Amino acid sequence: MSILVNKNTRLLVQGITGNEGLFHTQQMIAYGTNVVAGVTPGKGGEWVLDGKVPVFDSIKMAIEASGANTTVNFVPARFASDSIFEAADAGISLIVCISEGIPVQDMMRVRNYLDQKKVRLVGPNCPGLLTPGEAKVGIIPGDIAIPGDIGVVSRSGTLTYEVLYALKLVNRGVSTCVGIGGDPINGTNFIDCLGMFEADPHTEKVILIGEIGGSDEEKAAEFIADHMTKPVVSFIAGQTAPPGKRMGHAGAIVEGGSGLASDKIKALLAAGVKVASHPEEIPSLL
Repeated sequence: MSILVNKNTRLLVQGITGNEGLFHTQQMIAYGTNVVAGVTPGKGGEWVLDGKVPVFDSIKMAIEASGANTTVNFVPARFASDSIFEAADAGISLIVCISEGIPVQDMMRVRNYLDQKKVRLVGPNCPGLLTPGEAKVGIIPGDIAIPGDIGVVSRSGTLTYEVLYALKLVNRGVSTCVGIGGDPINGTNFIDCLGMFEADPHTEKVILIGEIGGSDEEKAAEFIADHMTKPVVSFIAGQTAPPGKRMGHAGAIVEGGSGLASDKIKALLAAGVKVASHPEEIPSLL
């Protein structure tokens, strides 16, 4: 009942000994995620969280010892791109990068490299993934969603939480929630997730949460019109944003007449998507 992560995910935490890494590792383990190792260069041989998780100096060593197949990255921005390269070279197939503030130039190099390697990146600057009842990879609170048949993909972290909780209040469950992040250059996009949800037999409906800036939502609308048989409901954040002002995310800026909320809503409506005027309206549109 999921895409990308499930109960078979063997998770490795990059930057596990930092404050963020340690705190969220504890949360992920408490949720039931199978965290098998951590990596912090120079801290190899240590154990964290009362001896629950071994720490290694390199990802290669961690994989050999633990069989990890997915990493979640809490490494500070200036080292994050190198740590993504290391994960890809070590043979990890799914990298989830929570780190915020990675320079666009670094991400362009990362994206180009991962495309050649056929490695999937979710993020950066994202809340990660949640498959309710099976695995939580990242920082999405586990208790705000229940298992079900609705796929969620979002550019906005906070709105993701609002929508998951609104669904839970009316007893609607989620197959997988993917927070793709709001940076201008990211790994996995709306179209990637829509394709996976379309192919997933356990996902019946999809929620797409977009925001101003860029043209990803318009491209998603084209994909929905041409390839999706499952109903899609959407919400676009930043409908009252003044042009030229950045709203929260590095990618959420309206420039030169493109990236407007109105254009995105128009494209989605034309593709047959129901668009909510506020997040709490989404459950009733489903």
